[in-house]
Amino acid sequence: MKKKIMLIVPMLHQGGFERVCVATARLLEPFYEVYIVIFSSRDIAYDIRGLRVIDLHMGAEDGKLRKIRNVFRRSRKVSSLKKELGVDIAYSFGPTANLVNVFSRSSGKTWCGVRSYMDMGNPRLLKLFCSRSDKIVCCSRVIEEEIREKFQCTKTVTLYNPFDIREEQEKAAQEEERMPFQDCGSVIVSMGRQDDVKGFWHLLKSFALLYKKKPEARLLIVGEGDFQEYWKLAEDLKISGAVSFPGVKKNPFPWLNLGSIYVMTSLNEGFPNVLVEAMALGKPVISTNCMTGPAEILMEDFKAYVGKEEYIDGDYGILIPNLDTEKNLDASVITPEEERLAQQMMRLLDSTILYEKYKKASLERAAGFSNEAYAGKLREMAEEM
Repeated sequence: MKKKIMLIVPMLHQGGFERVCVATARLLEPFYEVYIVIFSSRDIAYDIRGLRVIDLHMGAEDGKLRKIRNVFRRSRKVSSLKKELGVDIAYSFGPTANLVNVFSRSSGKTWCGVRSYMDMGNPRLLKLFCSRSDKIVCCSRVIEEEIREKFQCTKTVTLYNPFDIREEQEKAAQEEERMPFQDCGSVIVSMGRQDDVKGFWHLLKSFALLYKKKPEARLLIVGEGDFQEYWKLAEDLKISGAVSFPGVKKNPFPWLNLGSIYVMTSLNEGFPNVLVEAMALGKPVISTNCMTGPAEILMEDFKAYVGKEEYIDGDYGILIPNLDTEKNLDASVITPEEERLAQQMMRLLDSTILYEKYKKASLERAAGFSNEAYAGKLREMAEEM
């Protein structure tokens, strides 16, 4: 008889751990009876055909008291579902789902997924998850080691996100209508929702400096949001004709494939999926050395480099120091860090030797994050019961 696994995630709109949740369900489906529990089905961006998806119809609430009440309402419903379905393992993605998972703890195993370094900023929640779960599943070794050290938690395990490299490359080759910059030589691409943690104002300002020297260059930022404040910044920087914010895409890979290089200016990450996705398409990458993920992806001996405040030609891409977390939409203010990022983009675009080196390195590194490795580790964990 197949074991029953419940995956808990707030929503399935476009995002990192949402993608991992759907991929996990598909990879485990041949071996287990898998259910995905979501709090709301609004704006589903992933293909869930053939999967067992249960919508609680309990979306987000405004106000502190309503939010607290919502957690307990969701927990009661999930607790009933766990008992009704006879769930052996409940694996949740992110702090909101983790709360519901631990408060609905049943006779089965409880796994809490820590998917971002930002989650480390709430020690009370992490302490709760450590005390009430059977496993803390971390998306990076830096996060795992920090949880072990800070909370004396021995239940941690690192499970890198899965990537279907072949499928991604096939999707990237699909035709998309009205894509901008298809005939432009140098396209800087980045991807992410409109969120200050992505640091997109730094990217716009750095690109403006690059554009002065390379007027043929273009910037493409793909992700959820109206980006109105960034459109305004682009106008103030006099680069609006060279920038595009096409919004969220169900198939983002053709858009990602438009890029000559991929640049990530995030202030915090867990394990940045899109960095590996860009590398799988052979894109040389430049990334902030934020906590956590980039150093693990771009360096062999990553422990010596995590958070290091210097410019590093890594084994698989270029790492730059963390950027200022203070948001500044004043086009007249350009920081030294933004100037140096522009220099790194120029350097990578102008050097054929460096460009080809990192193009080859990207493909090599991405191949190490396979679906097979992820599914194998998950099955090992599941069979430990």
